Amino acid sequence: MSDYTRKIIIVDDHTLFRNGLRILLNNLPNFQVVGEAANGQEFIDLLDHTQTDLVLLDIDMPVMDGIEAAKLALQKVPELKIITLSMYGEEDYYYKMVDAGVKGFVLKNSDMNEVKSALETVYEGGNYFSSELLRTLVNSLRTSTKNKEPQTGLSDREIEILILICQGLSNQEIADQLFISKRTVDKHRANILEKSECKNTAQLVMYAIKNQLVEI
Repeated sequence: MSDYTRKIIIVDDHTLFRNGLRILLNNLPNFQVVGEAANGQEFIDLLDHTQTDLVLLDIDMPVMDGIEAAKLALQKVPELKIITLSMYGEEDYYYKMVDAGVKGFVLKNSDMNEVKSALETVYEGGNYFSSELLRTLVNSLRTSTKNKEPQTGLSDREIEILILICQGLSNQEIADQLFISKRTVDKHRANILEKSECKNTAQLVMYAIKNQLVEI
């Protein structure tokens, strides 16, 4: 990481949680909390006069929930990078949050090393999914898709590339690993997005899990 200080907004309706998280984040090098909001509407209003690089956003809040807030925030600031603060039992909201444009998920009881990893990964342009949350999601999907044969319509090569995408590899890294050109990977990725009807990497990860193409 460079010496640039990453600005963060915390959005959560529990004051004690926000206070504790703010103290912990401000103790991390190269991170600074520049704003807080108790609900989605306060967050949207805050964006009018507060610049930030990253947002830690709760899902279940009064006035405006995290799903609607993420949609509106990204309409206002398209380059904003949002990480969802999640709790067990909120798996039903994951797809909606991904559709809204969030870049990652971390559990509220995660240690600061994981939160830091999520912030760094998302800031650098990647997606971050807590391994515990993914395991919970996989288990719920296995139950819902039991005895159903996944139908993806993807070629073997596209599935191979999708798995590498889910592992966090860039198009260039995938090209190097498969000994093909980056342009070829770009084309395969575009085809995968079209066939899966996904819009971004986060949606592709969910798609791969749902269709049992990756194991967590």
